[in-house]
Amino acid sequence: MDKKERFIFENERGQQIEFSIRSSFFLQNIDGISGLKNTIYQNKGMGQDGSTYMGSTLGNRNIVIQGAIISNKELNRAKLLSIVNPKLKSKLIYDDGNIKKYVECVVETAPTITKDYNPKYQISLLCPNPYWRDTAESKKQIVLWKGDFHFPLIIPQDKGIIIGHREPSLIVNIENNGQVKTGMVIEFYARGTLKNPSLFNVNTREFIKVNKEMVAGEKIIVNTNYGKKKITQDINGVKTDILNYLDIVGGGDTFLQLDVGDNLFRYNADENLNNLEVSIYFSPQYLGV
Repeated sequence: MDKKERFIFENERGQQIEFSIRSSFFLQNIDGISGLKNTIYQNKGMGQDGSTYMGSTLGNRNIVIQGAIISNKELNRAKLLSIVNPKLKSKLIYDDGNIKKYVECVVETAPTITKDYNPKYQISLLCPNPYWRDTAESKKQIVLWKGDFHFPLIIPQDKGIIIGHREPSLIVNIENNGQVKTGMVIEFYARGTLKNPSLFNVNTREFIKVNKEMVAGEKIIVNTNYGKKKITQDINGVKTDILNYLDIVGGGDTFLQLDVGDNLFRYNADENLNNLEVSIYFSPQYLGV
């Protein structure tokens, strides 16, 4: 293990423990950070040689951490048992100084700690979502304002100046540099009144549409991540579930995903398109670190 590499366990309370060769929780071995069991579904017909591939799914990720407590043994023993708590949601962060990723997890087996002079510990973590993610979320804004304010500043008399302009493009390319398809969070923002915002995937011809009038300052937030799919309205910080406004009849009910590589999206509205701004947030997913 490289001296720069470290794994940080963090529970939902924000409490952390570092496992590395420089930590008081000396890291001797960690298994399960790469490599995933792929379950393959296949069908075999009568008289068929071989079989027909139907699809596949990846299993849970299981991470086992082993090491020794090398300083402040009683204090750190209690700290390990308190923070690595099976009753709390948690995540494991990988950091080597250049790459920083995390995976969500739950404690499958509470820490086992020996009574040796240098107590040895073992921790088992289960990751129902097996993918590692970037710690910094990516953002792409489809509609944005470009600044025209620059120096030297010259203001023509009786004319004034333009300090910014609206970009005219309705299409944006979003590059998913992860290793698998991923969901995203789509934010529709109304600069004025508009009707029925939508987002269209140019590559797949799929789209999602919310059949609702929007007022100035209103946000509609669509989460398409697996297990977190929802549509929320946000007006002045007051959030309401509005999944019932999804365009089921018109076919705009696809919770769009980002394929690996390039993804072209176009936004639209049935009325007052110029009042609509769209931002997309996503975290690329990886098979290992």
